[in-house]
Amino acid sequence: MAEQGKAKPKPFKVAVKVIVGLVLIILGILAIIRWWDSLWTVVRGCAGLFLFLAGAVTILIAKE
Repeated sequence: MAEQGKAKPKPFKVAVKVIVGLVLIILGILAIIRWWDSLWTVVRGCAGLFLFLAGAVTILIAKE
């Protein structure tokens, strides 16, 4: 028995969404490769703040 409330997605729309998704993934990978040095600088710059926040959360959890 088919459900009446749900419409089936059209194959063309699904194909377009998959193609757009693949293009965005490829562009993301290329951006990471191209700007690896800058990305690594940002990651290293955020490491201290991340460790600080992780320590603060750990202390807050330990107080309970």
